[in-house]
Amino acid sequence: MKLISFNVNGIRAAVGKGVVKSLQGIDADIIGFQETKANPEQVREALKDLDGYEVHAYGAEKAGYSGTAIACRESPVRVDYGIGMPGHDDEGRVITATFPEFIVVNTYVPNSGQELKRLEYRRKWDKALRDYLNGLRGKRPVIFTGDLNVAHHEIDIARPKANYNKTAGYTQAEIDGLDALLGTGWVDTFRHLHPEEVKYSWWSQRFGARAKNVGWRIDYVLVSKGFEQQVKDAFILNDIMGSDHCPVGITW
Repeated sequence: MKLISFNVNGIRAAVGKGVVKSLQGIDADIIGFQETKANPEQVREALKDLDGYEVHAYGAEKAGYSGTAIACRESPVRVDYGIGMPGHDDEGRVITATFPEFIVVNTYVPNSGQELKRLEYRRKWDKALRDYLNGLRGKRPVIFTGDLNVAHHEIDIARPKANYNKTAGYTQAEIDGLDALLGTGWVDTFRHLHPEEVKYSWWSQRFGARAKNVGWRIDYVLVSKGFEQQVKDAFILNDIMGSDHCPVGITW
């Protein structure tokens, strides 16, 4: 099977840039979308030409903000929205699809914001999400994917020294949050299979960053411990356009 994760930075805008054709070419069984910036009906309408998939979407209470969706060829046993915590579930950031043999959690993690104004909220979010994910384990393997809004190590960011503890996505608090999750029994599939490869999944839209490959790896596919042994490949599709991010994924 193949799963991809793609922060589309607005599903309607991305579709207008030809993303549906790109997705058909990727031929994934499951697609996780982040930052759809649309309500569920608008997401389904935007993806109406993505043949062979059923679409489950979760929107934020605030129009045109955040949002996640899962498109899949096989119908899930169930789909859950949010993580069940007041205060965390009004931005449409977590959608969970349970299949007979595994669970997929698709997430758009909050950005800590300019001047790190939302960093304290981000700390609380990371713990709440970690508790939610760990509560799912044991039932069946869990695939956790999405835009995690953190570059984990220096290899994951083009300019680590210039950004460390200054820029959202590369503060020690955010790094510690991902470390804490991995420490409870999760595996970063791309780094597990490609320990030394430098590859990014997001580039600023300013200063020609993508053309210069001045990027960050902030989009991930993590799996519960043990399932990494079944993962055949983990990849980052830098050649897919339509967003300031590119798709990441795994096959198993």
